[in-house]
Amino acid sequence: MPRGDKDAYTDKQKRKAEHIEEGYIDDGVSRKEAEERAWRTVNKQDGGGNQSGSGRKNSAKNKEKKS
Repeated sequence: MPRGDKDAYTDKQKRKAEHIEEGYIDDGVSRKEAEERAWRTVNKQDGGGNQSGSGRKNSAKNKEKKS
């Protein structure tokens, strides 16, 4: 997958990034910078792309039990 390809993200993550980007544009940030900031925010909050589904985040206790 080439860099910048957003196919690995869920629809919800794409909508979230679009909404965040619009907020930055409203604050006077350039469109390119707003898009970059929005995707960085989504990555930080969700840990990257294509991770939808219930139970996707495991606590440290669950990881210890599986080991």
